[in-house]
Order: sequence, then C-alpha cells, then structure tokens
Amino acid sequence: MNSYFEEVQALLSTVVEQEKHSIKESVEHISRAVMSEGVIHLFGSGHSHILTEEVFYRAGGLAAIHPIFVEDLMLFKGASRSSQLERQNDLSEKFMLDEDIRPGDVCIVISSSGVNPVPIDVAIIAKEKGTFVIGLTSPEYANSCPSRHKKKLYLHDVVDLVIDNHISKGDTLMKSNNISFGSGSTVTGAVLLNMIFTQVIEAIIETGVTPPVFLSSNIEGADEHNQQLIAKYKTRIPQL
Repeated sequence: MNSYFEEVQALLSTVVEQEKHSIKESVEHISRAVMSEGVIHLFGSGHSHILTEEVFYRAGGLAAIHPIFVEDLMLFKGASRSSQLERQNDLSEKFMLDEDIRPGDVCIVISSSGVNPVPIDVAIIAKEKGTFVIGLTSPEYANSCPSRHKKKLYLHDVVDLVIDNHISKGDTLMKSNNISFGSGSTVTGAVLLNMIFTQVIEAIIETGVTPPVFLSSNIEGADEHNQQLIAKYKTRIPQL
C-alpha cells in the first residue's frame, strides 16, 4: 500500500470524526442559504484557490456557488508573487468591497495556515457585509506560526465557524531523512467541500424541494437544464 495513500486515509478519518459537528452546522447554514435564494461564496489564494474551482460550475454540484477569483493571487500570474501579495495587509479591500455579498449568504474562506492578511481580511469584510463565514483552516498550523496580520489575528479568530482540516505545520504528510513532503490540504479540502455540498443537496431534497444542481454537459438534456440555472444565478454569479 502506498504510504501517501495511507496518510491521506488516516487524515480523512480524523477529519470526518472530529469535525462532524462543524460539518453538520455548515450544512445547516448552507442549506438555509440556498433555499432562501442565497449564494455560497468561496475564496482562497495560492493553492487554496484550487478548491474554489473544484466546486464551481461542477457537474453534480450546486449551482449557487460563487468563487471569488482574484487573478493576482493565483499561481499562473506568478507563483512567488501570489505568496507575497497574500501577505499584504489591506489588499482585500481592493476587491472585496465590490463583491455582491449579502445577508443570508454564506462565505467559505480557505487557508490552511490562516496566518496571512488577505484571507483573514476577506473573512472580516464578508462578516461586515452580514454573511455567515466559515473558515476551512488548521488552527494547529496557525498557532505554530506568527500571524502576518496587522492586528495579529488568525483566520480561525475571525470566522463564525471553523472546519479544521487537521493539516500540520508545513502542509506535509510524510517525512524521510528529515525531508518533509506530500501535501494534504488540497485532497482533504476537496473531500470536505464535496462532503458538505452533497449533504446540503440531500438536505434540500428531504424538504421536497428540487436543489439547484448542474448536470454534466455531456448527457442528454443537460444544456437546457443548466441554462435555466445559469439564468437564475447569473446576476449573483457573473462568472457563469
């Protein structure tokens, strides 16, 4: 058996068991938001940005997903540059103030370390706009490093609900000859988000309401179905 696979299995088992109450609460808030015509916003920079794309416009996924894309914080605009920008205090105000985030929505901010100003301020501004904010982060990782925020805050300090991905300092799962390697945050985050959103879909179905779920564009009737959902959410989710 591959050692990395075993480490991922162990980490996921820990997350599912220890975060079940946080997952349940997040499902309740997100289900309520979607059923009230709200939108679920997601933000991450660097590799955390990958998780916002994972659940956006996804076959079998919720249509009410709004990724907050900031190109300068993505790797393709310059990997080391994105890391430096994430550390800038007050940078979030330049793109967050114009984001259409409303009371009744939910915002999920993703940062394993939770020490950099940009995701922290995204969470703060989203709360100021009246939305419920969830942090997908690792308090253990955060508490092992000094905060770079001007107020010495961590992401887990400023959100309404923490979902702990249980990632250790450095975001590695394996070690050999004093070399740490094998990141775990992306695979864990993808499983967590898909777990939450599938439970949201199930919860909505149980109420007798048809959830807004995209179909694969490769199956019959999908284009018409998906266009109806796009028309419904286009004003709130311009990326559609």
